[in-house]
Amino acid sequence: MSSGESMPVGKKIGDKVIGATVNQMGLLKVKAEKVGKDTFLANVIKLVEECQGSKVPIQEFADRITAVFVPSVLGIALATVLLWLAFPSFFLSIIQSASSFVPWVNPSQDILSLAIFAGIAVLVIACPCALGLATPTALMVGSGLGAEHGILIRKGEAIQTMKEIKAVVFDKTGTITKGRPEVTDIIVVGGQGSGVSEEDVLRLAASVEVGSEHPLAASIVNGAQDRKIRLGALSDFTAIAGHGVNGKIDGKSVLVGNQKLMKDSGIDFSMALDDLHRLEDEAKTAMLVAVDGKIAGIIAVADTLKEDSVKAIEELKEMGLVTVMLTGDNSRTAEAIAKRVGISRVLSEVLPQDKVSEIKRIQMEIGMTAMVGDGINDAPALTQANVGIAIGTGTDIAIEASDVTLVRGELSGVVSAIKLSGEAIVLNEKL
Repeated sequence: MSSGESMPVGKKIGDKVIGATVNQMGLLKVKAEKVGKDTFLANVIKLVEECQGSKVPIQEFADRITAVFVPSVLGIALATVLLWLAFPSFFLSIIQSASSFVPWVNPSQDILSLAIFAGIAVLVIACPCALGLATPTALMVGSGLGAEHGILIRKGEAIQTMKEIKAVVFDKTGTITKGRPEVTDIIVVGGQGSGVSEEDVLRLAASVEVGSEHPLAASIVNGAQDRKIRLGALSDFTAIAGHGVNGKIDGKSVLVGNQKLMKDSGIDFSMALDDLHRLEDEAKTAMLVAVDGKIAGIIAVADTLKEDSVKAIEELKEMGLVTVMLTGDNSRTAEAIAKRVGISRVLSEVLPQDKVSEIKRIQMEIGMTAMVGDGINDAPALTQANVGIAIGTGTDIAIEASDVTLVRGELSGVVSAIKLSGEAIVLNEKL
């Protein structure tokens, strides 16, 4: 919740933990050192409030001008009436000389009527209708079209500001990626000649992992269920904290875990080292699967990309926008994800309070900046950015801190929102 990492983070004696985070397995004895206004969440809220500076939208600009312009016009109209009443002969002479090309004015009417008509003429001619009505009309149309496409514009100024955006900064977990680990690779060690298939490796691993509460175990089980693989009966299950699990499936002894577990169990996995290193370089969590004392395969788990992430970022780059990844996750994982989606500029291992500083730096270096995020740790950065765009499937505090919410959680909504802004501004200018 604080770093945006998609995988659980191990804690040992003396480590700090954050209130409202969830312990996955085992028991913890925790000392509350900070409560109330000193907690992590309270500090995030404070950062959001500090970042909520005054933004000058076109609507506010129009309202400010109208607030001065309308009283001025009313004053001029009233002065016109009073001047007509004070100097009737002077104005009558003007009307009579202009009667040949202003035939709708009747000089024979009484002075009071002529004075009132003159005042009304000033009001009609000087009325700032376009200024007062065009902007809210354009905002209304833009907001309506956005809602139809799953883009909720929570603050009207965002419609104007998005058109001026020069850089788009993305959080990683839950924004570019789905935010939950999934099975990405199944490798049979020794190839198909070993007599074991990828389905066998996944079935045996998932059948054992059913007994574990670890989120990576849940990913393997879900992977098997998604592939409609029927699991075997589990017996003699044991969980080895920090290493893996073992058990018996249909009479076979199955071991699933890391390299340390295999070494301690006397299992030779040298044939799998090349694949292990490759998967780890891709920022994937690789687990070895051994059956009856022999290495059988590798299962890799990682946070996967959303279906439209690559296309959305490609479109933003084609529009001339600079794309940046800003995440609290470790640099290896961040770089691997950025490479897959086509983002060259990566800022990793950044804490929530430091995300605000990074956004400020990007604003100074590149210009108007949009931030796209979904987590509690993104809320301050969403507020600091010129336009904060929250993923609708994210946390409430992120949505509350944002200017725009993407209901469907798809990154293509960012592209649509920027295009919508340009169309709304064009409509405003036409009106």
